[in-house]
Amino acid sequence: MMIPRKRNEFDLFDDMFIEPFFDRKESRLMKTDIKEKSDNYIIDLDLPGYEKENIEIEMENGYLRVTAKTSKDIDESNEEEKYIHKERFYGECSRSFYVGENLKEEDIKASFKNGILSLTFPKEKQKQLEEKKRIQID
Repeated sequence: MMIPRKRNEFDLFDDMFIEPFFDRKESRLMKTDIKEKSDNYIIDLDLPGYEKENIEIEMENGYLRVTAKTSKDIDESNEEEKYIHKERFYGECSRSFYVGENLKEEDIKASFKNGILSLTFPKEKQKQLEEKKRIQID
């Protein structure tokens, strides 16, 4: 819900993105770099604090989906210890990438080291278009 408020002449554009509609927590999670090489792509996703066992990679209809889960047992009954500021994320997050429908699971190589998940897969081969041919009319 967008709430009108007093605006400074210099912040009209910036303030628009502060509204709740644009506050997407997912955008702050799984920071991603995508590199292109001559014959493949490499996707690097930041997943600090996640365990390899809690990361799933799935393929469906040409989409590669990465889902990561983390949890923290929070003891709310402890009266002496309460959070006054909390930024770390606990829960599930995911990202999807279209990689082409011809890619198979065995084409994707995945590694996880120092909180970075690296996915490497070959480029989808472009179909060769036949050269235009003319047909003679008799």
